[in-house]
Amino acid sequence: MNLIQTRDMSIHYGDEVVLEHVNFRISSGEIVTLVGPNGSGKSTLIRALLGVVPLSNGTVIKQDGLRIGYVPQKLMIDKTMPLSIARFLALLGRKATGQTDAVMERMGIAGLQNKQMAGLSGGQFQRVLLARALLERPEILILDEPTQGLDQPGVAAFYRIIEEVRQDLGCAILLVSHDLHVVMSASDRVICLNGHVCCEGTPQVVSAAPEYRALFGVGTGGTLALYRHEHDHDHNHSHADEEAE
Repeated sequence: MNLIQTRDMSIHYGDEVVLEHVNFRISSGEIVTLVGPNGSGKSTLIRALLGVVPLSNGTVIKQDGLRIGYVPQKLMIDKTMPLSIARFLALLGRKATGQTDAVMERMGIAGLQNKQMAGLSGGQFQRVLLARALLERPEILILDEPTQGLDQPGVAAFYRIIEEVRQDLGCAILLVSHDLHVVMSASDRVICLNGHVCCEGTPQVVSAAPEYRALFGVGTGGTLALYRHEHDHDHNHSHADEEAE
């Protein structure tokens, strides 16, 4: 069942064509990773799915009552404004204390309710944003380059949490990634975007596609590799070299 899809969607900003004739879908429980060069329209596609940018042509169709959890690429917090984690999470509306505590524990930020948002590390901040998204009990979790600015251990830890969330909750995940060398091993599809859908398929299929190679090259720096979690050793996936720079 498609949770959300676009049909022949185009978005223009004045004379600038940002997206053209995009047909996109994501189904229940599916993980889709969206890649593309800077300016390819990845974030615009996300905003269109969220309904915050107007379409020039085409349609976005959502399942009735679809619950969406969203982790933005960045969120500016006024460092002079006192805002604790607990207060930030409460901005969504009244939630049961037990529900909030359980989500914070899942994110590895238990006991930090009174810590100021402005004082969080990059990794902690992203975990709080993810916790906020999970409080919506999402059927689809949309993450727009959530690891931007994190160091390599932080990136690995965040991806591990995302995969655990998907396994536990069974929600679909749409991940916009700027890490060409890190794509979750559980991804069902990778979509390569550059103003339009250049190619899509499994990570192995996309990394071998001429359209993808034309954008990112054929060397190790342009290879889609799969991040291996400990439990992946039993999977029958082919993995590219994790150490490629």
